[in-house]
Amino acid sequence: MREGERLARTFVELADKLVNDYDVVDFLSTLALSCAELLDAAEAGIMLASPEGGMRVVASSSQRARLLELFEIQNQEGPCLECFRSGKPSIANDLETEFDRWPMFAPEATRAGYRSVHALALRCQDQVIGALNLFGTTPGAFSAVDLVSAQAMADVATIGILQQRAISEARILAEQLQSALNSRVIIEQAKGVLAERAQIDLDEAFGRLRRYARNNNSRLKDVAEAFIDGRVVMGDLGKRGLMPKKG
Repeated sequence: MREGERLARTFVELADKLVNDYDVVDFLSTLALSCAELLDAAEAGIMLASPEGGMRVVASSSQRARLLELFEIQNQEGPCLECFRSGKPSIANDLETEFDRWPMFAPEATRAGYRSVHALALRCQDQVIGALNLFGTTPGAFSAVDLVSAQAMADVATIGILQQRAISEARILAEQLQSALNSRVIIEQAKGVLAERAQIDLDEAFGRLRRYARNNNSRLKDVAEAFIDGRVVMGDLGKRGLMPKKG
């Protein structure tokens, strides 16, 4: 399949998810994984502005990328934060030459195996609500085509978050963002518990939770809650049966 056809199919798949009461975390996770598969990037992650200020990681294509983005937030330094603050792309074609620019982030990123990064704003008109991080394991800039495609993916993420909600309604926007952030906390808890009990890595744990949610037409957050309180057990996560009901 040609690259253009793959990209078009990805946009169709993402658009199909934009139904009433859709799962924001699953949507953004799908988008991050699609970026890593379709673009000249090894990993991808999405950060959103939190209502109380600062930024939170809400989706990553791998645990390695997630840990680096958490490091970025903890140290308040790096491309995603720079992009969010300026509203402009933040690009480093070779991270080994960016130690002066990002004295903490650049060395940590290279130790993690990354050599390049492109951060693009999630923007609606003049408001920036987050950023898309794209990490490469080799030095080099995106091609013009990949850069346009990457910005299109960032725009799709923005549309997904703000669908059917007026940007001027700050309260509704804050509730939507907070919902995504709260869901991520619960999912991370379940992912950690499952990884520990099953003796698997965190990426595999997330994959099992996500597959179970999809097979049962359920939200990731609901599956995570059900696993934590015991209504879904480890053995269930490899099955296609329906989720147990509350009560």
